Amino acid sequence: MNWRSALTRASAMAASPGPNQNALSNLAASGRSSHRLLRLAQQLRLYRPSPLSSDADETVVDDRGKVFSAMALPESAAAAAAAHLTGSGATEKLAPKRAAVLVCLFEGDRGEFRVILTKRSSNLSTHSGEVSLPGGKADEGDADDRETALREAKEEIGLDPSLVTIVAVLEPFLSKHLLRVAPVIGILPNKQAFRPAANTSEVDEIFDAPLEMFLKDENRRSEERDWMGVNYLVHYFDYIAGNKKFVIWGLTAGILIRVASVVYRRPPSFIEQVSKL
Repeated sequence: MNWRSALTRASAMAASPGPNQNALSNLAASGRSSHRLLRLAQQLRLYRPSPLSSDADETVVDDRGKVFSAMALPESAAAAAAAHLTGSGATEKLAPKRAAVLVCLFEGDRGEFRVILTKRSSNLSTHSGEVSLPGGKADEGDADDRETALREAKEEIGLDPSLVTIVAVLEPFLSKHLLRVAPVIGILPNKQAFRPAANTSEVDEIFDAPLEMFLKDENRRSEERDWMGVNYLVHYFDYIAGNKKFVIWGLTAGILIRVASVVYRRPPSFIEQVSKL
């Protein structure tokens, strides 16, 4: 049995509900994925996020429903702070506002994993020019976080959902104003098939960066802030692509640190968070 057949068989044996339950089989059958991408897909399909411990009712997004925040705490950690201040059980009656971002990974020319990012339009009234992951608030008709992330990516950067294999949904993060943001990890096996088409009303640029950079202490700085009695770090990564400099920070940086930790199965070489009650 060759490695592609073995992964296809492993996919069929893995128990994971949802619309992408045959994700590994489809990825292997495409014939376009490298051995490394297929192994990554197999690894991530076994990932299970920690149980959620809170809901939230307040949401602050821009007028187009996009997600931006300086804070990047896993939902469970942020919930502990809320419970500490408001009393146990106070969050149980609140209904969360959902959002999702697509962390779309592909293999670079040197065999490294890279992630697709955008720079928001400079014409937007809020958060103009900031770097983000494709994504936004869930629509009423979205079946789940996966569908939200794929729909938003198609709207923002012209990424055909059929090109992407969703392999994992990580533990949600809470934005500063308690918007629940789910990182949805997808694999793009055939980067050449993706023809970027920026929605110019929302996106100025589409670019990509090496995922592993979010585990390194190079070109990184951070500052400590307080939220509801919790001290947390806001991370900033400076990245140069061609002759352009991008600053990746806040919620986007926090999500990418966590995704890189899961993908590479090691923690960052710096302190990720210092939250203490």
